[in-house]
Amino acid sequence: MITDTHAHVFWKDFDGDRDAVLARALEEGVDRMIIVGTTLETSRQCFELCDGVAGLYPTAGVHPHDTEGVDSKVLDEIEALCRKPECVAVGETGLDYFKEYSPGRDQRRGFRWHLELARELDKPVVVHCRDANRDTLELLREVPGVRGVMHCYSMGEEELAPYLELGMYISFSGSVTYPRNAANRAAARAVPLDRILVETDCPFLAPQGKRGKRNEPAYVKLTLEHIASERGVDALEFAQQTSDNATRLFGL
Repeated sequence: MITDTHAHVFWKDFDGDRDAVLARALEEGVDRMIIVGTTLETSRQCFELCDGVAGLYPTAGVHPHDTEGVDSKVLDEIEALCRKPECVAVGETGLDYFKEYSPGRDQRRGFRWHLELARELDKPVVVHCRDANRDTLELLREVPGVRGVMHCYSMGEEELAPYLELGMYISFSGSVTYPRNAANRAAARAVPLDRILVETDCPFLAPQGKRGKRNEPAYVKLTLEHIASERGVDALEFAQQTSDNATRLFGL
């Protein structure tokens, strides 16, 4: 059993072979995927894609890139999706100051809204953080009682402690396999075994050996095996542990 805890297989990149992509994932033992929404439109697509399909679980949220101009009507519809029993998490949300496609004030407003909703619903929140460590921690601390995952964790070991203290799970993508990403690998070795998750963030961030290609859920097995090797543990046991962690966090 392998769980890809962050996949965007609704993306247009998969329009030509989505069924084959899902079949390849199953062949590699990836039998569960969290399908993560980033806008109102894609959140709706997540629910449509997951409807009646075993092992696929939807979320709903507005990515920090898309927070500019988001009005109450959109948020009301996101909230309605998050309230559905099949929705396993709120988000993707968070902060991204690297590209800052939306102004920081809009990102922070959107992030706080998602955090408060997640707390109200007692559902985990899926957090994106890029070049925004200080503000991300500040907002998480301002809304205590929220549980969730730092998706595609890209920082090092020294930044881990505050997130672990807040009860967050830490998820690693294919970028942990990149040769120059030693700091991220150190973090992957340091996360407690009961708090670590794996993901693809597909179609982005294909692991080493597939780099430059479209990422897909089957490739999460490569990331999992790489981290297991770094930690000196059996890959099958690590697959079971990360899946158990996903079950616990997302209520699968």
